[in-house]
Amino acid sequence: MIFDILTIFPDLLESPLNESIIRRAREAGQVRIEITNIRDFAEDKHSMTDDRPFGGGEGMVMKPEPLTAALKSVRGKNEPGRVVLLSPQGRPYSQEVAEELSREKHLILVCGRYEGVDERFIAAAVDDEISIGDYILTGGELAAMVIIDSVTRLLPGVLGCADSAEKDTFSRQLLKHPQYTRPREFAGQEVPEILLSGDHERIENYRFLESVSRTMDRRPDLLQKEEFSKAEIKLLKKHQLYDKVKTLQKEH
Repeated sequence: MIFDILTIFPDLLESPLNESIIRRAREAGQVRIEITNIRDFAEDKHSMTDDRPFGGGEGMVMKPEPLTAALKSVRGKNEPGRVVLLSPQGRPYSQEVAEELSREKHLILVCGRYEGVDERFIAAAVDDEISIGDYILTGGELAAMVIIDSVTRLLPGVLGCADSAEKDTFSRQLLKHPQYTRPREFAGQEVPEILLSGDHERIENYRFLESVSRTMDRRPDLLQKEEFSKAEIKLLKKHQLYDKVKTLQKEH
């Protein structure tokens, strides 16, 4: 998969793109990540990529000419890609959107800055606008990193354990169950005995119930979209959780 990032601050991205899973995926040829400096395509001697907004108002707006030229350069090197503008006005990012993007062959991530991007560039070139949350960042670079990280780990063969992505938090509309590792006792707290039993069915049932309970406590809104199998419903009823789950689903 190819990621192209259009930014005016390329140095912000170099370090995180060369660490951990992303670094290994790049070295293995599973992803290709290229950074394009929008300033290189500015038309004036001062490499200006922004200007004051027509009609007045605060801040600056990213100019359409260097953005368009930078995008044309990227498209000239790689197959046509899906152009995504990182913007607080975009659709909310989620695991579902990450899975959608992971099916693309080429993503072009445009990092917005300042008060935004000239609307004419958006109308002519942008396929999708995405927001990673209801808060304001100084630019789209961190948002681009979030997308690259979350999409890369979904690609076949990237994670060492094939089940890891499938069983992550948000792979269903449930938070993940509590996790434990060695030592068996720490600061007076013991690992739950059932996890040491070797009974895989009991362990899976325990983890499922813990996952549901944690979601009920911390993110009951997620339960609205969650569907349970007949075996799971039977288990929830056995532990007096099913009626509570249905009540929370109705409330949200």
